[in-house]
Amino acid sequence: MRIGLTALIARATVLSLIALTFGAATLLSEERNAGVLESWNDGAAKRAIIDFVVRVTKDGGAEFVPQAQRIAVFDNDGTLWAEQPLYFQLAFAIDRIKSLAPEHPGWTTTEPFKSILAGDVETALATGEKGVAQIVAATHAGMTTEKFGEVVDEWLANAKHPKTQRPYTEMVYQPMLELLLYLRDNGFKTYIVSGGGVEFMRRFAEDVYGIPPEQVVGSSGVVTFEIGDGGKPELIKQPEIEFVDDGSGKPVGINRFIGRRPIFAFGNSDGDLQMLQYTAAGNGARFAGIVHHTDSDREWAYDRASHIGKLDKALSEAVTRGWSVVDMKADWRTIFPEKR
Repeated sequence: MRIGLTALIARATVLSLIALTFGAATLLSEERNAGVLESWNDGAAKRAIIDFVVRVTKDGGAEFVPQAQRIAVFDNDGTLWAEQPLYFQLAFAIDRIKSLAPEHPGWTTTEPFKSILAGDVETALATGEKGVAQIVAATHAGMTTEKFGEVVDEWLANAKHPKTQRPYTEMVYQPMLELLLYLRDNGFKTYIVSGGGVEFMRRFAEDVYGIPPEQVVGSSGVVTFEIGDGGKPELIKQPEIEFVDDGSGKPVGINRFIGRRPIFAFGNSDGDLQMLQYTAAGNGARFAGIVHHTDSDREWAYDRASHIGKLDKALSEAVTRGWSVVDMKADWRTIFPEKR
C-alpha cells in the first residue's frame, strides 16, 4: 500500500511531537531530581527511591498518594545512625552507671553493675532481661522527665564514639539525612520508629534529623504524674517497662501513635522485619528498604551472625519480595557527614 507524501509528513510530525513531549518530560524529571541524594551512587537503590517518590507525588498519576497519606518510617539504630560496637543508648547507660558508682558502693559486688564497672559488658548483658531491667532502673528511672532530658543532653554533648572519637550525634548517615530531606521536600511526613528509648531519642531527633519529638515512636518506661516540691506538677520516670517498640511491637506502635499505615519504610535488622512487612502489605504503591552494612573500611560489615543489628530473616525476605537493599559499600559515596 502506497502512502502519500501528505500522510508521511503528518506521521513524521506526530512522531516528532511525541519525541519532544517525552524528551521534555525526561528533562523536567531530571531537573526536578538534580542534586538530590548527592551522597548516593547512581545505582538501583537510588533509582528505586526516586522512581517511587516521583510516582506517588505525580498529581493525576495512577499511583498518586495524597500528601496526608505520605507517611515514611525509619528505624534509628543502624538505619539513621551507627550501632556498633554497641547500641549508643547502652553506651549512655554504661557511662551513667560509672558516674553513679561512687553513690552505690554495693555495685562493685552486684551484677550486672560489677561487670560493667570492670569493663566486661558481655557478661553484664548475659544476665538477660533481669540485668537489663536493673540497668534501666538505675540509669533511666527515679527522676523527672526534665531531669532525664538534661542528663541525656549532657552526655550527648561530651561523650565520644570509641572508634571514631566523634560525638555520637555525628555518627549519623549523611545519605539518610539527604533521604529524609528529599522525602519532606516531596510532602512526606517522616517518623522514627525504633526500639530505642523514646525519651532518649527525642533529645536529639529534631536537631539531627529534622524530626520533631511528636514524630518519634520508641520503647518507653512507665511515667507517673506527681506533685513535687512546692506543689509543682511533675512526671516521674519509673523502673517498669511500658512498651517495647521492636519486632512485632513496631507495627503496633505505628498504629497506636501514628494511626496510618506507612507507604515508605526503612530498617536494617530483623527487628525491623514486621514494620517492613506491615508497610509493604498496604494497598497501592509501597517502598520497603534495608540498609545492609557491607563496608568494613568506612563503617562495619555485619549481618546474619551479628549480636548487634542482626540481619538474617529480613535480608532473605527482602530478596524474595524485591525490597530495596542498600549495599552501604557500593551505594553510598560517603557515610558520615563532614566533621564539624
